[in-house]
Amino acid sequence: QVQLVESGGGLVQAGGSLRLWCAASGRTFGSYAMGWFRQAPGREREFVTAVTWAGATTYYADSVKGRFTISRDNAQNTVYLQMNNLQPEDTAVYYCAAGITRVPKTPDTVDYWGKGTLVTVSS
Repeated sequence: QVQLVESGGGLVQAGGSLRLWCAASGRTFGSYAMGWFRQAPGREREFVTAVTWAGATTYYADSVKGRFTISRDNAQNTVYLQMNNLQPEDTAVYYCAAGITRVPKTPDTVDYWGKGTLVTVSS
């Protein structure tokens, strides 16, 4: 079993930055790929970004490319999401996701979910 706990959400003005992090426990951290999804009110959960097991490869949704950066520290069992130039359309609950055998780029490839952290971007 894997437990994922997100932190770092909050309220920020448009153009601002936030850093989310997700602490993992319950299994060797390097044995799963990690990702972030988000869900805005009234919308389906969508992929944001992912990183492979050792951190060598990253993936981004087109909507966040150039603004968001995912990274992981396997020694600290933590994955980070640096979000810059935030816009109101980035407002959502952000979920940490872990994939054991597949990189979590779609909801059906996620083996474990965190409970989410709310990011609100004001205009």
